Parts: sequence; C-alpha cells; structure tokens
Amino acid sequence: MGESAEELFARALAAADAEGRLPLPPLDEWETFPFEGEIRVRPLRAPADEPPRLGEDPADCWRCRRSEEDAIWSDERWLLTPLEKPSGLPVIVILQPREHCDLGDLPDRLAAELGPLLVRVERAVDSVGDIGRVHVGRWGDGSAHLHWWFIARPARMPQLRTSFAAIWDDILPPLPEELWRANLAAVARAMAADGGRAYV
Repeated sequence: MGESAEELFARALAAADAEGRLPLPPLDEWETFPFEGEIRVRPLRAPADEPPRLGEDPADCWRCRRSEEDAIWSDERWLLTPLEKPSGLPVIVILQPREHCDLGDLPDRLAAELGPLLVRVERAVDSVGDIGRVHVGRWGDGSAHLHWWFIARPARMPQLRTSFAAIWDDILPPLPEELWRANLAAVARAMAADGGRAYV
C-alpha cells in the first residue's frame, strides 16, 4: 500500500521550518534553473479533494468539440495541434487521440499505435532543424482528454535543457509569427510524409 496524502503531508511538515516551508534544493548548482535571487518554497498545503479536470464529461470536452479545426496534422485516430499563439521555443505541439480517453483507459488499438506515433512526432519536430532535443511529456491534471506535449529545445542553448525548458518557453519572447508558422508547417509536412493529412 502506498503512502497516503496525509502521511506525505505529515512527513513534509516534520522536515519544514516554523512557517511550514521545506528547504530549497541546491538551485545555485543547476545551470538550467531560470531564476536567481531570493526564492522561497511555498508552504505545502494540507491534502484536499482533487479539483475537476476540463472535459471529464465527454459532452463538455473542448478537444472533442474542436475536432480538427486547430490541427496541423491528423489521421483517422489522432490529431496534432499547436499552441494557440507563438511562444518562446521553436516548436510546441500536442498529440491527442480523436477518441475521448485518458492514458489509463486508452483502447488497445490506440495503445498499439502510441509508441510508434510518439517516435514519429519527435522525428517530425526534430526535422524543423536546429533542435537540440525534443522533450515529450504527459501531464494529466488539466484536461481529461489524453494529450502528449512535444517541446523542442533549440540546439546550442544548454541553459534551456531539462524540464525547465517548459518554464523557459514562458520566459523567452515569442517567436515571430512567420517563423512559428513555418516551423509548424515543417512538422505537418514531415508527419504527412508517412500518412495522414497536413493542414498547414
């Protein structure tokens, strides 16, 4: 049996200071950490009910309602979409099944396609050029509809490495719209070369 939220909270409080703050990790040793100066850990909040995610009910799912209207590529079962506007990194795209499901209840027929498709999208993002690494992530707390993030880190920018790339994306000024669209079109063309339809 795993550790309960209450047990984790008690363990954390035992290690916290009088204000309930845990010690900072050695941030000054992490060259990829985007911030400097005084930083404090927020006090850990007591366990609470899980907040609802967007689209728990398929009838209310934003992804299902949009279909391929915002896609740069799709096939019969999958969609690849960009963020709504340019951000700081060269490419960020999101892979989602057309069918409303999450990873834990992904039908076997889609699960069998997922591994090869993750590789295919990474290669397509990398084909944009001057990409140092493509980070692939799945966070399931915001939306109930399964979605995989592909976050391209620019080559020769080692300070932007690791999981902090997502934070650097929010810090860096947005790409010029023309370059952003060209990068998305390159990803869509690379995906369509192996099947499916490019929309840009």
